[in-house]
Amino acid sequence: MSKRITDSQLIGEIGESAAKTRFLNIGFQFDGRSRLEAGIDGIAEVMDDGTPLAKMIAVQVKARDKAKYSNETDEGFTYLLRTEDLHYWRNSNLPVILVLYRRSDETFYWKEIPNAFSVDERKLVFDKNADLLNHQSADSLAQLTVPKAGHGYYVPPLGGGEEALVNMLPIKLPNEIFVASTPYTSKQAMAILFDGDESPRFDWAIKGRTFWSFHDPREECTAQIVDEDQVEAIETSMIAFHEDINEQNNFSFLLKQVLRHQFGRDLGWDKERKIFYFLAEVENQSRVFKYQSTVNRAEADVVNAVKDKKDEDRIAFVRHHAFSARFELMLDQWFLILSPTYHFTTNGFIPHSYPAALLAGKKRLDNNASLRGQVIMWHRFLSGSEVPKDDLFGSYHSGEKYLGFGPPPSVSLPTTVPEKAWASSKSKKGSESEDDLLEGLQLD
Repeated sequence: MSKRITDSQLIGEIGESAAKTRFLNIGFQFDGRSRLEAGIDGIAEVMDDGTPLAKMIAVQVKARDKAKYSNETDEGFTYLLRTEDLHYWRNSNLPVILVLYRRSDETFYWKEIPNAFSVDERKLVFDKNADLLNHQSADSLAQLTVPKAGHGYYVPPLGGGEEALVNMLPIKLPNEIFVASTPYTSKQAMAILFDGDESPRFDWAIKGRTFWSFHDPREECTAQIVDEDQVEAIETSMIAFHEDINEQNNFSFLLKQVLRHQFGRDLGWDKERKIFYFLAEVENQSRVFKYQSTVNRAEADVVNAVKDKKDEDRIAFVRHHAFSARFELMLDQWFLILSPTYHFTTNGFIPHSYPAALLAGKKRLDNNASLRGQVIMWHRFLSGSEVPKDDLFGSYHSGEKYLGFGPPPSVSLPTTVPEKAWASSKSKKGSESEDDLLEGLQLD
């Protein structure tokens, strides 16, 4: 029997060649991989006017002859990703994009595959205007190679002028810290405090049988876990700015414990995801935080009870504003690096069974303005400087304010940042409401 090249193999090869030509026309290099590829067809390298920049993007090409895409209209269509591809792409150390090529009309569309994309949420929504792969895509593609983790993320200028915020808050530390010896490990000390008659507090750290805290342990329940005659108050700078990285890590742990204690009345802690989130006050009820934005008074539903669209008397889920926190020492300044996110519960208190799907749906709605607003809102809350006494959060501090927070640094950009750099998987219709987008995620 004669050998035969299948139509599928042929169109696949044509698609890869066409994609390579398209990237070259845009001004990028494109190197195809061998036939052993398992989900990455080639590597595109960003070039600036012919100069290669060593900024790489992994590309997977899906080609077809003339068949329509799922739910295709004149405005857009949807594309369902394979679970095995998602598992493969999640391990990539490069940004990954999917390129769709159709030979009959010579169209190219592209989307980034976010690292946080869940296998429960595999559907990409394409906009036929916004997601075309052409010369206008160059800036947005280049944005994908800019790291958005580490010491805060910064998106470089690409298109009209604006003031950008860096998601890091400078920390104002107390002048002194209390150091004492202790015969206990951290676990032993925690057990002792839990068994004691007083309310336990855990805004302290024990490393190598040395106790650190910003409060005087002799005047609190922590007197039980230290050698009281060995307590000493020293300048915070002697410990906070130690050159040893292990000592810096120990101090970072102390800062996290103090943050949890200082805002314990209003912020919960999700140990699994390592995020802080606004606590609900009443079951199935929203909670509002009022604050001063950059220009006007503003308010945010920091706890939002979302109703089921099919049953207005039923709460589908409760969404809580949240953030992941990391503490970093840069030169002689400690910063809280704050990445806004969301926490989901069924009624404000019970963790939701499917938070990943809900989070993916909400993240598609976030853009530059919403992320900026969340950073400002968190600064106002943590600093406590903009809360009138008669407001809901007028007394949200525990009464012990050890850590202060300065405003996030700003960077003047000569041009604006394309929205695709912030939310490449947004819904194709900007007019769609949040409830419309999340309706299919309201799981029982």
